[in-house]
Amino acid sequence: MSRDKSYDGLFFSGVRTTRIYCRPVCPVRPAKAENVTFYLSAAAAEQEGFRPCLRCRPETAPFSPAWKGSRTTVERALRLISSGALDDANIQTLAERLGIGPRHLSRLFKKYVGASPAQVARTGRVQRAKRLLDETKLPMTEVALRSGFCSLRRFNSVFAEVYKRPPTSIRRAKA
Repeated sequence: MSRDKSYDGLFFSGVRTTRIYCRPVCPVRPAKAENVTFYLSAAAAEQEGFRPCLRCRPETAPFSPAWKGSRTTVERALRLISSGALDDANIQTLAERLGIGPRHLSRLFKKYVGASPAQVARTGRVQRAKRLLDETKLPMTEVALRSGFCSLRRFNSVFAEVYKRPPTSIRRAKA
């Protein structure tokens, strides 16, 4: 009733008489308490047959994908990259999975991450390799393949570039 902004996005209210659901900050006249049902998400309200209010636009509530905008695309790309999307594919394929072009994906990464998708993938691979070197006794070829590198040569090259020493010296120092 007080339209407190601190509750925006935390719950939605559905009015049974109009079958419309709103955000807590909606400027419309409040409905009678006996006609209101509360929902934790917009999806829950829609599942019950309510439609979104045209004034407060519940789909743009804080922390919803629409509210976060293009950051949502970057977060999804980061999840895909961490699960190995660029280990066996290229940036073009990743961009197609996200429904955008590769140049736009690169611009979004520069804006939100400060590095290219390829650089993020490369850093993740090197970190996985370092962890495997520290925690296992796997052969170097197996470490390279499990961490996402396509060849031992590329693994050695990238690892030496990042750590300024070959991976074998990291393993020797541990022993």
